[in-house]
Formats: sequence, C-alpha cells, structure tokens
Amino acid sequence: MKHNPDSFKIIHAGALRKPVKECIHLMMKRYPELQVELEYAGSRACARAVAGGKVVDIIALADYKVFNEILIPRFVDTSFVFATDQVVLAFDEFSVNSDKINRHNWMDVLLDSNWLKYGRSDQHQDPCGYRTLILWKLAEKYYNRPGLYDALEEKCTDIFPKSIDLAGALMQGKVDYGFEYLSVARQMGLNYIQFPREINLSDPRLAEYYAGAQIKIEGCYPDMDTVITGAPIEFAVAIPRNSNRKELAREFIELLTGPEGEEILEQNGLIPC
Repeated sequence: MKHNPDSFKIIHAGALRKPVKECIHLMMKRYPELQVELEYAGSRACARAVAGGKVVDIIALADYKVFNEILIPRFVDTSFVFATDQVVLAFDEFSVNSDKINRHNWMDVLLDSNWLKYGRSDQHQDPCGYRTLILWKLAEKYYNRPGLYDALEEKCTDIFPKSIDLAGALMQGKVDYGFEYLSVARQMGLNYIQFPREINLSDPRLAEYYAGAQIKIEGCYPDMDTVITGAPIEFAVAIPRNSNRKELAREFIELLTGPEGEEILEQNGLIPC
C-alpha cells in the first residue's frame, strides 16, 4: 500500500472491520476528498505497532485493558469504551454434528468426535483468544466438569491470528466450530450458540464472578508474562499522541459514539455503551 502522509489513518481490531468501514463511509460523505488508510490486526498487535512508533490517527481495540497495559500514558492519553459484546460458539449448517449441538452439550460434542475440528484466535495477539480460554475456565466451574479446560485446550489445534481470520476459516469449512464474538458471527451470517451469561463475559454485573478465572499470556517484554483476569467485554477507541489529524479523529469518535455510530454498532451485533 502506498502511504499518503495527509491521509486519515486508522488501525483497529479485526472484529471491528465492518463497523469501522461503515463509519468511514459516513465520514467520506462529509469530506468527499478524504483519503483513508485502514489496517487491522489482533488488538495486542495493533497496540504494539503504535507503541513501536506507527503513526495513526485512531486506534480501536477489542479490550480497553490493552490500552492500559501497553499504550497509556506514554502513547495514548486516554481511551473511550464504546461497545460491549459476548463470546459465542459459531458454526455453519455443514459443520459436523451441527444438528445435535446446543448450549448444554457443546463441550461433549466438541470433545467426542475425532472428525470434528474447532478453533480459536491466538491469545497472545487477540483478546478473543484469551477470552475464549477464560470462558473455558469459567465453563469448567459452571458445569462442574473438572478437567474441561485442559481437554478443550488440548484438542483445539486450529489457532488463528485474530477472530476475523477464524470467521473466514469457518466460512471456508476449514474448521467446524469457532469461539467467536457474537458481533462477528452475525456480520458473517454464521450460526451460533449463545453461552450462559455466567461464562460468556457479557454481563457487567458478573464482573467479580468473571474475575475468578485467569490465564497467562506473553507480556510486552521477553520472558515477562502478563496475567489476564476475566472481565466483561469492552471495546475501546483512542487518539494516539502522534496523530497528525487530531480534529478529524475527534470527529470520528463523536460519530462512532453518537446516534449514527450506535445504529451501525447495533446493526453489526455490538451493544453501544
């Protein structure tokens, strides 16, 4: 891609690709000459890019805590939570045993078939990946199934950089099931099973309960792990300090968090805050 120093640059979590593009289309109606550069990756990869000196005007991530860990206060002053979501089990009509699986037996269906493949995103790059692992730990407790976490982790060998890559693999039939955001499943037209709120990370009232599950992931520095504690899902957006288009960036955030943006978020399966 040829970079234009005057273009409006956004880096964002892959799960936000569709709503961000739709907000940009509204911005381009206001400013027909606006040049835009969009880039997406896992949220932690996005944050590391900005911390490494990448110049962008907007950064939108699937977990506000990534801002606190990697970017605030050196690279970003503050972030704004704008939406919530939940983790679901996504699949399509041709997935193995799709006629049998439900919210009560999903773990047995995933684990009992040698022909069935399920995937998740990479916990070291993508919040949906570590949220999936936290969901598994919460499920072990909720269903009173000792060893469930280890069994699910051992069999899950299909791991993708970000949730949108996993969704693509589901649509292509490379995997039968994927632990995915509800918003992504809806955007992609996938079937899905919703988990109980006690494990799907959707309910702010259960924050203390979610915090009972923790996992370790790679930290910002070699040989330094970061502990991720279970928490309600919250998507956030910020303007990096090195932005060259701060006024336009503020206008984009106002659009995203205003009535037009809320409508776009809802249409894409997100819950505006």
